Amino acid sequence: MKKIAFPVALILAFAGLPLLIKSNYLLGILIIIGLYAIIVIGLGILMGYAGQVSFGHAAFFGIGGYTVAVLTTACHWPSIAALIAALILPGLVAAIIGGPTLKLKELYLALATLAFGILVHILFNELKGITGGPSGLTGIPYFTVGGLVFDRDIRFYYLVWSAVLLVSLGVNNLIHSRVGRAMRAVRESEHASESVGIDTAALKLQAFVFSAVLAGLAGGLYAFYVTFISPSPFGFHTSVQFVLMAVVGGLGTFWGPLLGAGLVVALGEALRWATPLVIPGAGGEYQIIFFGAILMLVMIVKPGGLGAVMDLFKKSEEGEAH
Repeated sequence: MKKIAFPVALILAFAGLPLLIKSNYLLGILIIIGLYAIIVIGLGILMGYAGQVSFGHAAFFGIGGYTVAVLTTACHWPSIAALIAALILPGLVAAIIGGPTLKLKELYLALATLAFGILVHILFNELKGITGGPSGLTGIPYFTVGGLVFDRDIRFYYLVWSAVLLVSLGVNNLIHSRVGRAMRAVRESEHASESVGIDTAALKLQAFVFSAVLAGLAGGLYAFYVTFISPSPFGFHTSVQFVLMAVVGGLGTFWGPLLGAGLVVALGEALRWATPLVIPGAGGEYQIIFFGAILMLVMIVKPGGLGAVMDLFKKSEEGEAH
């Protein structure tokens, strides 16, 4: 009973939270945290279990967003069909570039994914006939399922966090499966994994494609939420932010993506408000300094990430139950 008490309490808290929050601004922040958490869950699989790093996931996030934008505005596709396409297209792109890219190691892999992200961001700006260029695309309809239109923040909150819950449970089952154990083996040693018959190349590619599909899902939902899309949210700094969320939350932990996304987004919003009060007239460069200093402190105090604390708590509860 104690084993399920905490997850149930957490689900009930998230379900009741919008009823207590009267501010659409705060509700919007929670929606963005949920969208980013979906992406970081995929990065957690890629980095924490398959042992591969990517600085290009903002590109997959953007591909998902632009897929929904183009299909719903220019082609007039229904919402669900456009969202499914937003999952498929980033996965196909990841499958195409993943083969040659994942043959690289460490720094070279990071640089290759970084170059991919920059290239896609340039295409978002330059393909004006499709993407609208720097001005972006407007008129994206609200997400609709049957007669239910997600045109209010509270409705979209429940949609996004339902997706987070389903993705989290699915990934939790995955990492405890045979495939999950194989990915952990690849992370520890590719040579040892290959010696026992694990196809490391295929496994890394599958993790890369899976993480891209989740980024596309988040991008599609993001487009439906803001009903406008432009290249600016999908630049290099966003990819770095996703990696930061994964590391701060804790690689290879269940709670890491949620905690990392929540901390980084909330910290960014808090510093945007507090920095001008501490230093009058301060610009974004001061926010970045404070942001970096605080995150360094978090990693010094808890180098395993915040998710490691939750996992230890969970293990202690399981130990008491036994």
